[in-house]
Amino acid sequence: MERAKARRRRLALGTLIGVAAAAFAFGATLGDTPPPQPETASTLPLPQLAGERIVTGLSGTAVPAGLERAIGEGRVAGVILFDDNIPSRAAGRRLIARLQSIRRPPRLRDPLLIMVDQEGGLVKRVDGAPSASAAQMGARGAAFSREQGRRTAANLRALGVNVDLAPVLDVARPGGTIAATGRAFGSSAQQVAATAIPFAQGLQGGGVAATAKHFPGLGAAAESTDFAVQRIDLSKQALRAVDQAPYRAFAAAGGGLVMLSTAIYPALSPDPAAFSRPIAIGELRRRLGFEGVSITDALDTVAVRAFGGPAQAGVAAARAGSDLLLFTALAPAERAWRALVAKLRAAALDRAEFAAAAQRVLDLRRELTRRQTS
Repeated sequence: MERAKARRRRLALGTLIGVAAAAFAFGATLGDTPPPQPETASTLPLPQLAGERIVTGLSGTAVPAGLERAIGEGRVAGVILFDDNIPSRAAGRRLIARLQSIRRPPRLRDPLLIMVDQEGGLVKRVDGAPSASAAQMGARGAAFSREQGRRTAANLRALGVNVDLAPVLDVARPGGTIAATGRAFGSSAQQVAATAIPFAQGLQGGGVAATAKHFPGLGAAAESTDFAVQRIDLSKQALRAVDQAPYRAFAAAGGGLVMLSTAIYPALSPDPAAFSRPIAIGELRRRLGFEGVSITDALDTVAVRAFGGPAQAGVAAARAGSDLLLFTALAPAERAWRALVAKLRAAALDRAEFAAAAQRVLDLRRELTRRQTS
């Protein structure tokens, strides 16, 4: 009897193997190969691995050949758009559709990150929502801010934008340019958190990633870092208790991105925040628990010129722990990309840490795809 049972088991197993082999052969005959699986950063070739860390800008409403090649080869993860890229809604929509239509490497299928600064008030790249400045939203409360976030998401998604470089989480301080220009939600950490976070939640609920800026806080800056080097001479205690407090709430609420300032905070580091590991890793990730994507403020501006050109700036920011490196034009972005590839090949950048940062970017792109198709 035991021999009979064993024989039946062998026959059954043989039948299963035969069916499986036949099915495989049938599929192979038809050319029915499984679809490519989503790429992981650890398996990307070095040029594409470095590309997942790069965001670039462009001029006008036409995609230059160099940018088309960079996107097609997987050397760019995102594109930031400014006023001259969106002279009208129709022009902006055509440009974004063209960018997303560029054929990318087969396993990097998710859409590019398309970014704008849509804060409201004086900083607004696209007509329509938000209809209020950050200061006005802060004054009118959480429900109003959340609705403005929802409307802004709908406005941006209609164009194809999937990342808003907003809200500003800087706490307005007397004499600071953030307060003077109405870009802050309030003059206390509590007010900023209570009204800016709902705006971010409205954005993300509508399928657009929110970006809190400018960590660890730019409320005391007398001038924009786009135009001048800024030193924020606040104590570590003040920075942590006041300026960083809204970012803790943003991290806890599942905020998508945090922009690292290019100002200098002597109490925390001698380097600009975007180049500072104690800030990018120590303060933002370890102390506040942020798990999303970090992005630098523009690395081709006056604020960082003294710290080297695009190549040096890109490597310094990546080594410090900044995930996405933001450039406003393609030429500096490409110089930074080449420098990253060279440093990776020379083992002068930690490959595992570099890949972990790139994976966060890949995960963000996939999550945005999921939200936009759900």
